[in-house]
Amino acid sequence: MTEFTVWAPDVARVRLRLAGDADHEMCSGTDGWWRVEVPGAGPGTDYGFLLGDDDRALPDPRSAWQPAGVRGPSRLYDHAAFEWTDRSWTGRQLPGSVLYELHVGTFTPDGTFDGVIGRLDHLVDLGIDMIELLAVNAVNGGHNRGYDGVCWYAPHQPYGGPDGLKRLVDAAHAKGLGVILDVVYHQFGPAGAYPPTFLGEQSDIWGRRVDLDGPHSDGIRRHVVDSVLMWLRDYHADGLRLDAVHVLPDSRATQFLAEVVVAVEALSTHLGRPLSLIAETDLDDPRLITPRQPGGDVRCNDEDRHVPDRPLTGERQGYHADFGSLECLADLLTGGLVHAGTWSSFRNRQQGRPVDRQQIPGHRFLAYRQNHDQIGNPATGDRISASLSPALLRVGAMLLLTAPFIPTLFMGEEWAASTRWQIFTSHTEPAHAVAVAAGRRREFAAHGWPEGDLPDPQDRQTFVRSRLDWAELDKPEHRAMYDFYRRLIVLRGSRPDLADPWLDRVNVRRGDQFLVMRRGETLVAANLAGRPQRITLPGVARGVLLATG
Repeated sequence: MTEFTVWAPDVARVRLRLAGDADHEMCSGTDGWWRVEVPGAGPGTDYGFLLGDDDRALPDPRSAWQPAGVRGPSRLYDHAAFEWTDRSWTGRQLPGSVLYELHVGTFTPDGTFDGVIGRLDHLVDLGIDMIELLAVNAVNGGHNRGYDGVCWYAPHQPYGGPDGLKRLVDAAHAKGLGVILDVVYHQFGPAGAYPPTFLGEQSDIWGRRVDLDGPHSDGIRRHVVDSVLMWLRDYHADGLRLDAVHVLPDSRATQFLAEVVVAVEALSTHLGRPLSLIAETDLDDPRLITPRQPGGDVRCNDEDRHVPDRPLTGERQGYHADFGSLECLADLLTGGLVHAGTWSSFRNRQQGRPVDRQQIPGHRFLAYRQNHDQIGNPATGDRISASLSPALLRVGAMLLLTAPFIPTLFMGEEWAASTRWQIFTSHTEPAHAVAVAAGRRREFAAHGWPEGDLPDPQDRQTFVRSRLDWAELDKPEHRAMYDFYRRLIVLRGSRPDLADPWLDRVNVRRGDQFLVMRRGETLVAANLAGRPQRITLPGVARGVLLATG
């Protein structure tokens, strides 16, 4: 006997349709849930729901398995059937870790969870502690960056489905790697978003936002919180990165993020291992990560994160205009944020508030040189390696991996990969393809970027061009960069000074295109001039631990 349930508070009738069986009328309760028990149904049974008198069967919003895509029937899945081997895994803390962000579909040629498993030894050798998977839940079509997801409980079938994700997490844990999943709860993709109850009136360039404070929002919040707990509990993930929390509409007295934190803390206690939450936000508001406050276990992944390379690249388009000086870099390294109640030229107003450096440690912040947004959102999808010399690339890597934050590498960064990473989709409906292209144009206009030759997201070659070329590792210049990153990560882990998270103990002196950062007894001298110059160091240098050449 299997009980089928679905939350549909704004319809008068719901039926269950099973493959090869008659439809079953469902009974409603006062809480908006519809239920029916069906004998003989079990794992592997395909099903869907019919709302009102519509004869179209829709997938389950809480479906764990969508083998035929987001528009196809849902399939019952038994989480208990998978044989885990990570029973001795005790988890991994974010503080002190080096993260590695990767997209399953373009990380390897086959673009699957099993393909990632085949490259885990590379990450272990590099010195990575945790891998961060860009959104893996089901999306329309075969390939997508992941941020058009609609099924918040079902791993993408072309990647390997539920069992494939579990195999990857299990294998990662066996090699000592933690796993963080990107999750997107502020919007649905354009195809397959069947529960209109979930959508509010607010919208942005990508569509209507999820409604967290309007009518029926108790059930909507429960839907999201249960999804959060499901990834951590049933897939043994070690943490989640919550995408764009600043656009979550939330005017209720109890903040939604506080609900998430409380639920995750309870699960962490039950499981006996640490569970981490990372919130992406551009509010520059340290209250989100202040200890002993609602949301206090959220690490802030904010818009200042990409500062380390802006003085090197000279990039000034869109919001990058605020981040191009050594003064900004010094403010970031010592204060955690660039915008701390200061002027934002992109927003044309004051932005942010100062960080209490004696209360909030540096490991509350993620930092990186480029991530999927910084590479994929501009037109060409170029990496920093397309515009900087190998020498300056090493300077940027040194600043990133000696800063008092949690460093995150984007896949291929460690060997200065030359492959682009662009926006790609595979929507099967022409109208959705047109809408994506229009959204890209609006986004470019909003950020002040020239349109240039925008690649067609629907062109399969846009996706193919975005795959990593692992053969580059056999070329001397790429192997040399990889070896430098590897040595740098070893150095980071060997120096207690570099593990000290307290921002009030970081001292930075800047001059004419150079910067000297003091971390205890360790000095980091960075020449950003692109030419040799003499820099006076404080105190007496007893030795050189690592030099870029």
